[in-house]
Amino acid sequence: KGQKMSMFFGNSKNSNERIGISFIGDFPKKTITSGTTETVLPIFATNESISGTVDIRVEQGKKLEHLGIKMELLGQTEMFHDRGNYHEFCSVVKELAIGGVLLDSAQYPFNFTAEKPYESYNGLNTRLRYFVRVTITRNYATNYVKEEDFIVQKLDTPPDSVAPIKMEVGIEECLHIEFEYDKHKYHLQDIIMGKVYFLLVRIKIKHMELNIIRREQAGSGSSQHNESETLTKFELMDGAPVRGECIPIRLFMSSLDLTPTYKAIGNKFSVKYYLNLVLVDQEDRRYFKQQEVVLWRKDIA
Repeated sequence: KGQKMSMFFGNSKNSNERIGISFIGDFPKKTITSGTTETVLPIFATNESISGTVDIRVEQGKKLEHLGIKMELLGQTEMFHDRGNYHEFCSVVKELAIGGVLLDSAQYPFNFTAEKPYESYNGLNTRLRYFVRVTITRNYATNYVKEEDFIVQKLDTPPDSVAPIKMEVGIEECLHIEFEYDKHKYHLQDIIMGKVYFLLVRIKIKHMELNIIRREQAGSGSSQHNESETLTKFELMDGAPVRGECIPIRLFMSSLDLTPTYKAIGNKFSVKYYLNLVLVDQEDRRYFKQQEVVLWRKDIA
């Protein structure tokens, strides 16, 4: 049985009372937290059609005069340092009703089949947003406008090659380690497998961890913003290693809030992921080595 999702938020009180938008279909949902507000949004694939109904409410005994009712499906990127300026990469308009007078409440079905080229993203400096907007145009009064967001996820084809990553790192005469990750491309529910091999240890190491770092690049030129955030710190070893010791790596990614790697989306932003191997000695000095990995989406989830 199809689900029916109605959401009423982020719009003026009058428009909320006047317009209702419902998505229909068997879609997964995701809860988005913004401050103290939680919003449940439907998830669609890039090539999936988006359908539902629009309800226009007219109180009994009253009427609604209008110049037309239209609905848009929109995709936009927005830079947080340049709020109010949007780059629109997807725009489809449908006319639900021509101008006239509504004496009773009315319902209009909608179905958008437009390709949605990119995956949704909400980052530190930028966001990529999809939403539908209903506008009731009026002659001598403010238009009624209602928007509803939804999430788009883009499935990737499995990579042809998943070569392992092997690297050596060290400090001359003090520390020499080899580390290996089982591949350089991971899907979002994958397990990062690997090992760290200590060839020479003359520093008193007390701790070793593996971090996943997301690096976001937004804008270009003088207005380019680069931000990094550590998404998880996974302890690999607590205590001093000895020469010849091999420490295994096994990190489950499914519990982390990850996105695929984004490469120059609309020439507006990129998102890259790095594995950061960190060793801490007894004087709390930190030694680290970063390695980029590519993340891709296997399932809509």
